Amino acid sequence: MKNIRIAAIQMVSGCDVARNLADAALLIAKAVDSGAELIGLPEYFPVIGVDDSLPVAASEPYEQGPIQDWLKETAARHGVWLLAGSIPLRSDVPGMAFNSTLVLNPRGEVAARYDKIHLFSFTSDDERYNESACILPGQREVAFDSPFGRIGLSICYDLRFPELYRVLAAPAPLDLIFLPAAFTRVTGRAHWEILVRARAIENQCYLLTAAQGGEHESGRRTYGNSMIIDPWGEILARRATGKGFIMAELDHQRIAEVRHRLPAFSHRKDLAYCARA
Repeated sequence: MKNIRIAAIQMVSGCDVARNLADAALLIAKAVDSGAELIGLPEYFPVIGVDDSLPVAASEPYEQGPIQDWLKETAARHGVWLLAGSIPLRSDVPGMAFNSTLVLNPRGEVAARYDKIHLFSFTSDDERYNESACILPGQREVAFDSPFGRIGLSICYDLRFPELYRVLAAPAPLDLIFLPAAFTRVTGRAHWEILVRARAIENQCYLLTAAQGGEHESGRRTYGNSMIIDPWGEILARRATGKGFIMAELDHQRIAEVRHRLPAFSHRKDLAYCARA
């Protein structure tokens, strides 16, 4: 499998879809000019509000709508793999949508779709979130094979559930985990770096995070800190706050080296885990 330059776009998206898509287009073009062949966008990159009601109002039927048309055209025009953060996709339940990642190949075709499984709920003195009020949970995990390895998909709060990644890696180990996010500042400061590095270490693979990061026009505050982590848990690139992109190389020799030095996958005891479940 070939090595590849991977990039994460960090945004501070607002309530205007057209403006957010224009911002994303500029950052994608800059990443492509810098050599990126696979580019990840943040959670709710086309529209984000103080809660999930705004994305639901902007939701589109699967395979229809201006956001998805823009994604297909952008991937094809640049000839890159585009991991489309998350977008709201319409459901059959009135007032509810899915929070979904679409993967576009260099021809602009949808290669995979993942609907967020774990829905965020959090209460603090000045913040309250309940994603399940507007969002339906996905029902299956999704990983896909590409010319540069096996990629597992997840979104934001999924990060806190390591068992998801074990299931994703069950048929074959992952080479890359993609995680778009809009972590709150409170939870991000406490847990974000610990969790993303842990998931990379546990799975001995690269992890690409693309985050919302800053003060949003709705008043929402997101943590940012988009990162690219290598299989040993080393941070290869990071953007703390604000719009921009980061980039690093996905090196298959590095994956092989880490797995040879510490053959954790061969040490797993699946039968023992199942017996205790």
